[in-house]
Amino acid sequence: MHDVNAFDTAALRLFDEVARGGSFTAAAELLGQTQSAVSRRVAALERAAGGPLFERLPRGVRLTPAGAALHRHATAVLDRLDRAGEELAAIHGGSGGTLRVGAFATANAELVPATLSRFADRRPGVELRLVEALSPRLTERLQAGALDLAVISDYPAGLPGGGGRVVHLRDDRLLVCLPHGHRLAGEDAVDLRELAGERWIEAAPRGQPTLLAAACAAAGFTPRGGLRVAEWSGKFGCVAAGLGVTLVPELAARAVPAGLVLRPLRDELPVRKVYAALPEAPLPAALEFVRMLKEWEACTASPT
Repeated sequence: MHDVNAFDTAALRLFDEVARGGSFTAAAELLGQTQSAVSRRVAALERAAGGPLFERLPRGVRLTPAGAALHRHATAVLDRLDRAGEELAAIHGGSGGTLRVGAFATANAELVPATLSRFADRRPGVELRLVEALSPRLTERLQAGALDLAVISDYPAGLPGGGGRVVHLRDDRLLVCLPHGHRLAGEDAVDLRELAGERWIEAAPRGQPTLLAAACAAAGFTPRGGLRVAEWSGKFGCVAAGLGVTLVPELAARAVPAGLVLRPLRDELPVRKVYAALPEAPLPAALEFVRMLKEWEACTASPT
């Protein structure tokens, strides 16, 4: 009967050293043990293996066929364990492994891609993965262990709960997007009430709370309904065609094509708060990524 439980890591390393050196004495010196202790451990392995693993020679030892078979498996196991140790050290040091990042759509206009690029330059050994979804879904994936980091916002339903760490990254102010020939395109800043009569390009289905509705309500009017377009590219196309105006979060400002004008708003209006969400025990690479997300503001100039 063969007892494979006797082949623990220490026993396999001792066996490997004896096999490589061809000597109990040499292995004992290398491992800091006595020759008799090595002999006893090898004898125990041979009992567990069901037969001799070494031929005892006048000078040293050599592997039996059974010993050669075990040595092939032992070297494979030890190599895998060594590589596992190196990988774990890289993960714990933030220089290896995989970092799974989630972000809502507007954060993927520049904030997250720019940070991914800088992070890849700084930590080339870390494999990066990116998932895009709404903030509540990202929070669910984070809590389920499917993400290591999520860039989320408090829009439209507030900051999702569920534990973990939350780091405030920035307040995302609103900018108004106008066609180039609009009467207010030359202003340094725009009073939202001056746009009360405009048609507005919206993205959300009717009845769903939006930053546009909240901003216009704060300015004292209800936005005049226009076209509803889900994607930013479609919204920008409608504005460029003169079909209306829209509000753009500052995070998405750099995605605005040439020919359109972005202007800040004069009044204090509702803002969307942007956060990085992390599990209770975040990866060092995730913490580094959050630090780089917070640096993004200093690394960019105002798009307006």
